Amino acid sequence: MVTRIRAIYEKTGFRVFSFSMIFLIGIILFSFLYSNIKGDTYNIELFQLSDETIRSSKTVEDPVKTELERQRAASELTPSYKFNDELADNQSAVISSLFGYVQDAKKLETEGEEGKEAAELQEMVAELRETTRLMETSENGLRLTDDMLRSLLTLSDERLVAVQQEIENVAENILASPVREEDLNIKRNEAEQLIRSNEEIPASVLQAAAAIVRFGVKANETVDESLTEAQLKQARESVEPTKILQGQVLVQEGQVVDREVYRQLELAGITDNQTDWKPALGLLLFVLIVMGLLLIVVQRSQEPEQKKMTALLVLAAVLIISLTLMKLLGAVSGNFDVEIAFLFPTALAGMIIRMLLNERTAILVTFITAASAGLMLQNSYSPILQMEVVLYILFGGLAGVYLIERDDRRARLLQTSLLVAIVNSLFIGFYLLISQSQYDMAEVGFYFTAAIVSGLLSGALTIGLLPFFEWAFGLLSPMRLIELSNPNHPLLKKILTETPGTYHHSVMVANLADASCEAIGANGLLARVGCYYHDIGKTKRPQYFIENQVNIANPHDSLPPETSRDIILAHGAQGAEMLRKYKMPKEIIDIADQHHGTSLLKFFYFKEKEKNPEVSEEEYRYNGPKPQTKENAVIMAADSIEAAVRSMKDPTSEKIKKLVEAIIEDKLKDGQFDECDLTMKELKTIKSVMCETLNGIFHTRIEYPKDKE
Repeated sequence: MVTRIRAIYEKTGFRVFSFSMIFLIGIILFSFLYSNIKGDTYNIELFQLSDETIRSSKTVEDPVKTELERQRAASELTPSYKFNDELADNQSAVISSLFGYVQDAKKLETEGEEGKEAAELQEMVAELRETTRLMETSENGLRLTDDMLRSLLTLSDERLVAVQQEIENVAENILASPVREEDLNIKRNEAEQLIRSNEEIPASVLQAAAAIVRFGVKANETVDESLTEAQLKQARESVEPTKILQGQVLVQEGQVVDREVYRQLELAGITDNQTDWKPALGLLLFVLIVMGLLLIVVQRSQEPEQKKMTALLVLAAVLIISLTLMKLLGAVSGNFDVEIAFLFPTALAGMIIRMLLNERTAILVTFITAASAGLMLQNSYSPILQMEVVLYILFGGLAGVYLIERDDRRARLLQTSLLVAIVNSLFIGFYLLISQSQYDMAEVGFYFTAAIVSGLLSGALTIGLLPFFEWAFGLLSPMRLIELSNPNHPLLKKILTETPGTYHHSVMVANLADASCEAIGANGLLARVGCYYHDIGKTKRPQYFIENQVNIANPHDSLPPETSRDIILAHGAQGAEMLRKYKMPKEIIDIADQHHGTSLLKFFYFKEKEKNPEVSEEEYRYNGPKPQTKENAVIMAADSIEAAVRSMKDPTSEKIKKLVEAIIEDKLKDGQFDECDLTMKELKTIKSVMCETLNGIFHTRIEYPKDKE
């Protein structure tokens, strides 16, 4: 699979490939999460029986019921009134004006009697009616008949004034208290009763006096329109919107779906003919955030492009596995009364990414997994983020990322999973205490058990899945490297038993290479383990290599240079072939294949040149390829330097330093480092570290004085 993907990568280029992979990861996320956030819809028809109990998946305002509540609040509001304390005086003045008209009419009568023949009484009545016409035509106007006017005109002045005073007093007394429009008739009747029971008023004018006093009583407390309008507005605004709540039952199973129920179902957006794009748009924003963060991580990574490509593939696979586990838990969660989301292995994604890639990417994946779980592992009627699940996976996942080390063995990985289980349990304690809900002992026991199972599952699944990732993506995890460094490995046993000198040489080279790689930021563990196997090809003919020639003659002394050349040059390719048969990781095979690069086999080349000056240098060079990585280049240098220093007599710090510099300079000038990305600064660091390491190995021993006999 990796070969096919690498072929696609080589055709498209890294830029197109990385954008395509990030886009694919976004599609994967959207596909898994969309079914959890879109909500359920139902095929419902008016006036039909509902097949099931339907609850609202969200909280929405019901505008119809809200408006009804506001109208009810407005109708229950008592209007505000304002009292007109000047109305009594005004009405008293009106009554006084009326009696003034009567006095004027009587004055005309008196003048008529003195000056000329008195006018008829009817003419006086007509005159008086003309003067009071305005009062008659006004709202709630005065209604006086001709008989009433005659009765007033026939009264003496003194009696007329007395009647006027009584009417004014009654009107003023009534208007001294608030009189509202709805109480006006009652107050007028009360005033009339007072007039009719007043002995100061002659019987002949009672009808006229009653009519006048009724005219004089008006409403002096009226509605304050502006204040009442403001209060109505406030009353309407103070009504809280009526809402359909999330989880509220809208229709029971077997209930008839009437128009009101159907309206509420439409309002909640759960009928088949409705589509709500808001959740999908929100999910799209979440996916875009994830894609953006992944793009930043890829761009800022200093790893080679092929490693970035593999990292994206691993990330996609880990997300698919995590989302699939969430899907399975979500599918069965409805069968339980407890929150089974706490069974999810919180640290699985983070631990796998930490072991295979790096800590920064592992933290990002932990956040993505936690947020996704908050959407997928929900137990509500609405597609909302379950924050307790998000925090649970986030804390457990971060604990796994920070507690694990890249070079952890399986036993250490299980220990880390136990620590993750403890962190999970602490969070469960926090969750149960802060939720303020009642839990029985069975539920509490389940949640703590789920926390422990989650932690242990994280470690167990990580151990189980790592070999799959290593095989599928051609990755070499630190755990695998540590397993390969075990002396009980069949190939290492073979080297130790059949070529003990080569084994010792390999261990010495491993010490040099490991220290040097760590100093320049390369993979020291890979270099060390690769050194253990780099000369496995020497087990084919161990006696032809000087480190294994103990108490035996050197067979090369009796062989022609070309034969010796063929034996020596073949050990790299033979070792790579042996490693392939044992299905060793590609990185280890490459070290065996590249640790001599295309170096010249100088001893046998010059030996042959003495006999045949025309011999080609290319015939005595290793087949290569040259080192492709920093680790392989360091191993090449360490291999040559260790062999050279071991053959030195009386090595000193100065001799070692000159030898190390000479060998590395020779490799550099020979072009052996041309295909790896070693810098001159790193080569200088490598020289320094190797000198220090070799001085520690070949330090000068102090010669102790012999005891005198």
